[in-house]
Amino acid sequence: MWKYYDITHKNHLLCNPMNKEKFEKICKFLKLKRGAHVLDIACGKGEFLIRLAEFYEISGIGVDISQFCIRDCLEKYRKRVPNSDIKFIEMDGAKYKLESSKLFDLTMCIGASWVYSGYLGTIKFLKKITKPDGLILIGEPYWLKEPAEEYLKAAGIKKADFLTHYENMNLGEKEGLTCIYTLVSNHDDWDHYETYQWWAVDNYVRANPDDQDLAEILSLTKKWKEKYLRWGRDTMGWAIYAFRNKCASDQSRC
Repeated sequence: MWKYYDITHKNHLLCNPMNKEKFEKICKFLKLKRGAHVLDIACGKGEFLIRLAEFYEISGIGVDISQFCIRDCLEKYRKRVPNSDIKFIEMDGAKYKLESSKLFDLTMCIGASWVYSGYLGTIKFLKKITKPDGLILIGEPYWLKEPAEEYLKAAGIKKADFLTHYENMNLGEKEGLTCIYTLVSNHDDWDHYETYQWWAVDNYVRANPDDQDLAEILSLTKKWKEKYLRWGRDTMGWAIYAFRNKCASDQSRC
């Protein structure tokens, strides 16, 4: 799976359907203090942490289960912020534990709530390790409309696996957080994210004709194409939710 993910996202700046301009907008909105302590669970290629180090000189930890992603993170680190206080750890994010009693100024899990068995589990984990009045960013899909049974079956998911945009925001607030911003992807953002993967696969197949996994790679890509174009494009949305953590300073609300 991680080999396939590495191939399909080879040329992506971000491993989610968020364009560069929107990404840079939310980085600037954060207005972190120099040396702010940041955690990124399932950090992918590490672009978020690297960019925040360039903007704010943060200290940070990126955790990802993929050896390919960690390889890319370390390469970016060496090329762009070699003197920054950032480290990347190859491990299952669900197994990550605080290395000291120091809580984080900002915690993130962008597009990987499966690490904590879903969106609610992600909220519960991140708020525990985020400072009072600290920030939490979660990237999460949401239903644009009632999903077709064909789509759910083809994608191997259930309707209950995701919520609506309002429900994503509201669930965070029910857990004692304050939603202060949302950044939503549009069709163009989704199309770039999905179809740029097809291009990367085409490049890989042309360059590696003897790879024994080609048949499986092409089969998976064909299935993802059909799922996205037939159903996903008009059924599933995506947003990054920014929350202010009030839980650590007011446990009665949590």
